[in-house]
Amino acid sequence: MTATTATRAHARLRPLGATSARWESGFWGDVHDRTRDVTIPQIWSSLSDPAVSPGLTNFRIAAGLAQGEHTGPPFMDGDFYKWLEAAIARLETDPDPELAARIEEVARLIASVQREDGYLHTPTIISTRNHQDAIELADRFNFETYNLGHLITAGVRHYEVTGSTTLLDAARKAAGFLEDLATNKPLELARSAICPSHYMAVIDLYRATGDEQYLRLSEAFVRVRDDFEGGDDNQDRLPVREQTVVAGHAVRANYLYAGLADLVAETGDEELEAVLERLWRDVVDTKLYITGGAGALYDGASPDGSPWQDQISRVHQAYGRAYQLPHTTAHNESCANIGLILWGERMLSLTADAGYADVIEQVAFNSLLSSISLAGSEYFYTNPLRQVRELPYPLRRPGDTAIHPTPPPPPSDERLREPYLSCFCCPPNIARTLARFHERAASLGEDGLYVHLYGGSRLDVTTDDGRRLALREDGEYPWSGRLTFTVTDASSSRSLSGSAAGSGIPLHLRVPGWSSGATLTVNGEPVAVSAPGTYTRVEREWTAGDVVELTLPMPVRVLRAHRLAEEATNQVAVRRGPVVYCIESADLPEGVALEQVAVRRGAAFTPVEAEIAGRRVVALETDAVILPGADDDALYDDLADTELTTARVRLVPYFAWGNRGAGEMSVWLPLVW
Repeated sequence: MTATTATRAHARLRPLGATSARWESGFWGDVHDRTRDVTIPQIWSSLSDPAVSPGLTNFRIAAGLAQGEHTGPPFMDGDFYKWLEAAIARLETDPDPELAARIEEVARLIASVQREDGYLHTPTIISTRNHQDAIELADRFNFETYNLGHLITAGVRHYEVTGSTTLLDAARKAAGFLEDLATNKPLELARSAICPSHYMAVIDLYRATGDEQYLRLSEAFVRVRDDFEGGDDNQDRLPVREQTVVAGHAVRANYLYAGLADLVAETGDEELEAVLERLWRDVVDTKLYITGGAGALYDGASPDGSPWQDQISRVHQAYGRAYQLPHTTAHNESCANIGLILWGERMLSLTADAGYADVIEQVAFNSLLSSISLAGSEYFYTNPLRQVRELPYPLRRPGDTAIHPTPPPPPSDERLREPYLSCFCCPPNIARTLARFHERAASLGEDGLYVHLYGGSRLDVTTDDGRRLALREDGEYPWSGRLTFTVTDASSSRSLSGSAAGSGIPLHLRVPGWSSGATLTVNGEPVAVSAPGTYTRVEREWTAGDVVELTLPMPVRVLRAHRLAEEATNQVAVRRGPVVYCIESADLPEGVALEQVAVRRGAAFTPVEAEIAGRRVVALETDAVILPGADDDALYDDLADTELTTARVRLVPYFAWGNRGAGEMSVWLPLVW
């Protein structure tokens, strides 16, 4: 199979569907299996159980199949659609007649609720059914366009995987409603266009149907937004082409820029592409956590937006100033981190620049996987870089939102992943991202096959002129940097007529930006490797049995932060390959507190096999410096004149933290010279 669509005329790379790219073994193969067997069924169990979640019940009430009022947040419909997208992805990779029937049943339920004009928002429809006043788009925080965007995306995927038009028809009608708004009620559309999933969605619909009205609708979204005088929270203070830095709500920002990148892939708008590249660099160079977390602040303001106090925007779940990267209070909403993957993969498709794949990998192995337990059934809403005991103030729990407050949170050292969150946007987003993660493994371009991510892939592509290349990746990435790609099939249109000719599809292997000293061989013969942060091109007539071996040395790296990242002053973080490490109180000697552990300059770190919650990981052991203890009650105190001691400590992958009960954790550690 070739790429999933013939559009994307201005993109260098095209994505691969499940018949062309799979995670069949290794690290990501295990994650795929866990997502299929645990995460997707567990979320359905929550959404379909009225005692746990109103997700399914709201649709049943809206359809007249049950009585009651709408409950839950107004964006619950969108969260339900995200689970549906995850389930459809599971159906594509692992066909299941029972699941297929359930998905079609759910699709029919959803379609039965939709109004003839395409509007679908269960709070409004339930209120109307109950003879209560209900007006669409009355409150921007009802998230109607967000919900409709995810409905369209799920409808397109359902059609692509099953051929059913049940949800595709609903998607078309939803897009028709949005088009009517863009034409006749542009102000209402602009004001309600928060968390703009609909930007990406209508491009998906255009690609699935070939109907250019949906491409024109995407362009209309931008015009409507640019004419609206908004604020920084929703990135609508300035027209998109005038934006120079990323500000405001991180999920909304990343979704917006991902949608604009989709538009560039169809129109070739070079000016808009340059804007997106500039904004990407602002995030990656000044606002991105070492874990790939995005959106540092719980709540804040926009102090740099205007000199006039009455013009300052409230900013929620936000990108802060450059280098404003707190540790304990870091927000890093799981949806924002996923949004960065969505944005990054679209920029990668446009440019074939390996730097975007580097960031996708950084997010994936760290902040994405930290958002879900190793068991695959509990979730974080936020992803801090430090957790400490006995905070004198509460931090927002995963289920808390400004719109729907929950009871006061427990002590901060009890902050753990939860199987269900009252603000349920993140778990199904995590599920659909992992269920479709095979799509991030590789892409096909006019100049060959690009392999972006490693961890157990099986790739099988055919070009428009009939050349085929199939590869199997073996190795223990990310724990080992030795990767082996075996050609399992290679043919061309010539070989189909009886000749022995192989496939000449060039192979492009990413040399990660974090690597140094990479080597490459083909059938044992050395091949020159390009610089870190690029793709190494291997061009030859492939035949079945050819073996490509890429070796990426993985020394432990001790990293410092920029001088303006104040919370990391005189501290270091530890990374090996793509994996960032942290220390947990569970791995400290008795009597040693988290804040006493320091790293000595030049310390040696030894990789060791370990198991956490039944999952294999590679931990790092080192002799840490143990600093003197301090009086927890004193704001300032004399430095104790105590001899420093050392102790053997263990660091674990950041994504694995919080799986052994309540405790403290830190990515950044003091440095002792």
